[in-house]
This record gives sequence, structure tokens and C-alpha cells, in this order.
Amino acid sequence: MRTFVLWIIQLLLIPLLSPFFIGVTRKMKAQLQNRKGASPFQPYRDLIKLLRKDEIISRDASWVFRFTPHLVFATTVLIGACIPLVSTALTNPFTGDFLTVIYLIALGTFFLALAGMDTGSAFGGFGSSREMMVAALTEGGLLMSLLTLALVSRTTHLSAMAAAVSSLSFYELPPVLLAFAGFFIALLAETCRYPFDNPATHLELTMIHEAMILEYSGKRLAIIEWAAANKYLLFIALGANLFFPWGLADSLAAGDILGSLLLFIVKCLLFSAAVALIESSIAKFRIFRLPDLLFTSFIISMIAIGLIV
Repeated sequence: MRTFVLWIIQLLLIPLLSPFFIGVTRKMKAQLQNRKGASPFQPYRDLIKLLRKDEIISRDASWVFRFTPHLVFATTVLIGACIPLVSTALTNPFTGDFLTVIYLIALGTFFLALAGMDTGSAFGGFGSSREMMVAALTEGGLLMSLLTLALVSRTTHLSAMAAAVSSLSFYELPPVLLAFAGFFIALLAETCRYPFDNPATHLELTMIHEAMILEYSGKRLAIIEWAAANKYLLFIALGANLFFPWGLADSLAAGDILGSLLLFIVKCLLFSAAVALIESSIAKFRIFRLPDLLFTSFIISMIAIGLIV
């Protein structure tokens, strides 16, 4: 029974909390810029408003355009069930491998890029091309940063990786911290944050993610926005529970799960504060400067692997 309850928590936690952490990041960013900012719960209101609106779909749109929002949202929920959110005691031999998570992320990105090009929109086309360029350059740093943890823990299972990292001594942590630096750069790129993209932009020539979803409206736009919030929280969860797994429950006891859940929320708040601070401190990079930063992520992760070997 406890295993079933934990599976429900794993499936529901990400979609239920993700709009809140988007709102928290926006609120913190506004405070750092001497603005009042909207409530952290504003994204929930925005999603409800979009779900009530009608849709306008181009006559040139195919099944890809109609199907993509549901697929992207489903992949984010499935990834949420793959990664250790509150406990390492819940093992999942089918989807718990870190390569599975990376492939699912790539699958959602691929279909979103296809949907951007599907209607023949000029903005959708260049947004998709930019997204695929950034995704291709990001995957190396992301893969190598998680591979560092796999080599340290001698397993590719995410729960086992988190348990192994939590038992490392202080002198064994430098490769993990270096890998985290590479991972954090990949986090900013994959979630369309500064300096890679402006999540609030409406300037056509600077858009990446927003350009791909310009043709969406109503319920499908709500699903895509919700999926983007899910992806943001998923990357925060990966960073918090794989590189800083202390506090994760190692049993299915209700008290341990509750304590781990509270600590997980605190760690996510700290990550949100770090993202808000970065977004308030630097400007968006030119598109041709992005490969340099993404290559830095890859090199840092490779150095971390070299320290292990």
C-alpha cells in the first residue's frame, strides 16, 4: 500500500507543484528588480484561464500539431515518475535509468520542434531550428554530468545514484560539484532561461521556445505551458536530488516521506532563487555565443569524469 501511495506522489507531485515554482521564480526575480511582481500562484490562474478559452487551429496543421502538447506533457509526467523525488526506496527498473530520462527529454523537444514547423509559420521555423541547435549542444553536457554520477555510484539507476552520492565523503565530492556546474548550465538551456532564452519575451527575433508555440491557443497552449513548467521543476529536482541528495528518505515510512517532501520543497526554493538571481544579473546572450557556454558545460563535465578516472 505504501508503495502504491508513493507512486501516486511521484506521478502527481511534479504537475501539481510546477506552476508554483514558476510563480516563485518570477516573484523572486521581480523582487530583485525592485518590482512587486505577481503572486506565486498566478501561473495556476493563467492555466485555468487558458483551459477555458477556445482554440484556433490552422487549416494547414497536421496531427503532429494537435498531438504534440499531449505527448510533451505526458513525457514530463513520466519523467517525474522516473526520478527520485522523495525517496530512494522506490525502485523502477524500467524507466529509472538516467539514459531513459535523457531520451524522454529529447523526445519532447523533437516533437515540439516539429510542431513549430508544422503550420509553415516563419517564426515557428526559426524557433524550431534554434531549439534543435541549442538542444543538440546541450545534450553532451547534460549526459556527461549525469555520467559522472553514474561512474561515482557504479550504476545508471537514478535512485541508486542518489543513494550512492549521499554516502560519499567530503574528499570524494569535487567531481560531483564540478559535474553539477556543467549540469546547471544545461538546466538553464533546457528550461529556456537566461542567458539562453527569455521566457517572457515577445520580441520575434529573440524568441526560441516562444516562437515554436506562437500558433497554439486555448487548451493546447495551456498544456504546453504546463509541460514547460513541469520540465523546469524536473530539472530542479534532478539537480537537488542527484547532486545534493541529502535528506532523501531511504524507506517508505510516512514520517520519512513527509520530512523528505518538505526538504525537497526547500531545495527547490533555493534553486528557484538561484535562477532568479542569475536572470536578474546577466543579459541574454547573442545566439552565436550560446555554443561557447554549452561547450563549457561539456568540458566541465569531462574534467569531472577525469577526476574520477
